[in-house]
Amino acid sequence: MEARAVAKYVRISPRKARLVIDLIRGKNIGEAVAILRNTPKKASGLIEKVLNSAVANAENNLELVGDDLFVKEAYIDEGPTLKRYRPRAQGQASRIRKRTSHISIIVSEKKEG
Repeated sequence: MEARAVAKYVRISPRKARLVIDLIRGKNIGEAVAILRNTPKKASGLIEKVLNSAVANAENNLELVGDDLFVKEAYIDEGPTLKRYRPRAQGQASRIRKRTSHISIIVSEKKEG
């Protein structure tokens, strides 16, 4: 049994978010939350919200015990990019790409045995 949670169109670049999500992949829930709370990155707070949502989905919808869960899969997909322009010297303009991400986390029960 596995539960999932997805946050779409999150305003952080996928490259920055992947640095944080690689730290929690395969860890149990308590350890993953501790890592996220002590990681000084913007993405850690966003990923912690999605992780807590996945745990809540497992407890409420599938009636699993939160302490027996671990992060089975965690990945960041690239969302649409917002394109903005900034004026530059001599009448030119530079493109600014504001990237978005889709954060997906799947939690599952540990196998006993």
